[in-house]
Amino acid sequence: MLILALESSAAPASAAVLEDGKLLGESFVNTRQTHSQTLLPMVEGLLSSLQKQPEDFDLMAVSAGPGSFTGVRIGVSALKGLAMPFHTPCCGVSTLEAIAWGQCGMEEKVICAVMDARCRQVYHGMFQIRGGKPVRLSEDRALSIEELFEEGKAYGSSLVLAGDGASLCYESFSSFGAALAPESLRFQRAAFVGLAAMEGESCSPGELMPRYLRLPQAQRELNSKLERNERV
Repeated sequence: MLILALESSAAPASAAVLEDGKLLGESFVNTRQTHSQTLLPMVEGLLSSLQKQPEDFDLMAVSAGPGSFTGVRIGVSALKGLAMPFHTPCCGVSTLEAIAWGQCGMEEKVICAVMDARCRQVYHGMFQIRGGKPVRLSEDRALSIEELFEEGKAYGSSLVLAGDGASLCYESFSSFGAALAPESLRFQRAAFVGLAAMEGESCSPGELMPRYLRLPQAQRELNSKLERNERV
């Protein structure tokens, strides 16, 4: 199976091509440019270097959230645009699950996939590596760092922090023996999205949608303003 995968849920962006689980190529950037400027040019360059065309793919995958509202929308929209002309099946992958797929060499370790959600909150999912694959121990959630600390203590030194929010948690979590994933594997990458998609469910390009755990900030601020007005 030939898979094109995109990742744009946080600051870095990447694109990858995998064939039957083997990584054929990956492009990664971490600049101040927006993903709308970087993602599709990366895809174009990667496909050109691999001598592939969009119509060659059996499946297209993207990190569908949680993550940056803008970044997730850009990634999902880009993938839909690539897939629709050829009716290519799509797979929207949990960003947190994809992070866990990057840690598959840590057999029996509990992977705490964590992303910075701002305001002392994180997006979080817990997984255990069994037989070289991540097995879910919790659903994707948004919660405070303090709440996650209390849950993480139960796993002690078997807990490994991964994702762009890992460093936010490490100083306090190291008190019970938690470790940081190696930096080369710690962050969101399209290659991990592609691996997760091999085990995921596909849909049509039209059915592919972002998956948010919280309302956008603008909507939260509006709701808060409306609640204050109602109390006046």
